[in-house]
Amino acid sequence: MTIRVAIVDDQALMRDGFTMILDAQSDIDVVGDAENGRAGVELCQRTRPDVVLMAIRMPVLDGLEATRLITADAGIPTKVLVLTTFDLDEYVYAALRAGASGYLLKDTPARELVAAVRVVAQGEALLSPSVTRRLIEEFAQRPEHDAPTAELPADLTDREREALELLAHGLSNREIAARMYIGEATAKTHVSRLLTKLGVRDRVQAVVLAYETGLVRPGAPTKPWDDSASE
Repeated sequence: MTIRVAIVDDQALMRDGFTMILDAQSDIDVVGDAENGRAGVELCQRTRPDVVLMAIRMPVLDGLEATRLITADAGIPTKVLVLTTFDLDEYVYAALRAGASGYLLKDTPARELVAAVRVVAQGEALLSPSVTRRLIEEFAQRPEHDAPTAELPADLTDREREALELLAHGLSNREIAARMYIGEATAKTHVSRLLTKLGVRDRVQAVVLAYETGLVRPGAPTKPWDDSASE
């Protein structure tokens, strides 16, 4: 199955570089590129790619609003993978809230870029535990966001809350299974049902919600079942 990719970035060098890397893969086809968010939205409407690499800071329409428009359009099946310089971009968290399925640093090695596109195309969210944790912690530590801004569903079970906490710390299904003493297939089922109950599309959105509701707070002590506390 060929993965169809679009690239949206105002820097021609970045667009050309990403195109060269991705087009060299037998299972990836770059269907087009755009130099701003508005043109990017139109490109996705026209070509309906599986994944779009989206820069944040662009003229005409920024990547944040472009991401919101793409993910809100039921007619566009495209997953958004945000590209960022991280230290300069202050809107990555907002992009995740807008519906992005993950993000990459612009200096990501070629092999990791290719792997990320494949992961997102398969319907998974791209969560780099270390970078994601740092990003969300920086947001959550801002005083104006001290109070919870969302609520978890009332029918969430204790096991589902436990799974959400683990997921919010960047653990994979296999790692969640090990921490919860269940099989990997059962963990995958837990996560799938959790996403449905939360009304989110993927793991990234679940992580964002976990922080917004206050279920997980940066710097909070790890739970007894989290053996990483002794690491």
